[in-house]
Amino acid sequence: MRLFTRNGHDWSARYPRIVEAAPRNRNSSFVIDGEAVPLGVDGISDFNGLHSRRHDSEVEFYAFDMLVSDGEDLRRLPLSMRKTNLARILARRVDGIHLAPFEQGEIGPELFRHACLMGLEGLVLKHRESSYRGGRFARWIKVKNRQHPAFSRVMESFG
Repeated sequence: MRLFTRNGHDWSARYPRIVEAAPRNRNSSFVIDGEAVPLGVDGISDFNGLHSRRHDSEVEFYAFDMLVSDGEDLRRLPLSMRKTNLARILARRVDGIHLAPFEQGEIGPELFRHACLMGLEGLVLKHRESSYRGGRFARWIKVKNRQHPAFSRVMESFG
């Protein structure tokens, strides 16, 4: 099992919990898009903990999308079908890898407000019929919580 960043860096040694959990899934080969997350005592992602690298051995993986399953490229399928495949592969809960919650239908300001109140970094909105593309895509919208520490850190680095 290998764990690669979007920039192609192999972080398999950095996050052993994720690497150890991956072979416990039913599929023999797969590619999942997601995010490495250390959880704080409140169960919310700890952005500063991720960047401090103090808790790399505890970092877990939240899966957002399924790109390949048993060698079959799923990227051309609509998001709704890829999410179904992802839910199926992660149906048997594996400690260290989680299916990221997702909502279907009309998503509005109330959901974003609750995400901010929970201390989440933000939301990514994707059209249910969209295919998968790496990088920016007009049918995927990222809405950031301006009160989250990640937002301040990004603004400082570009300021």
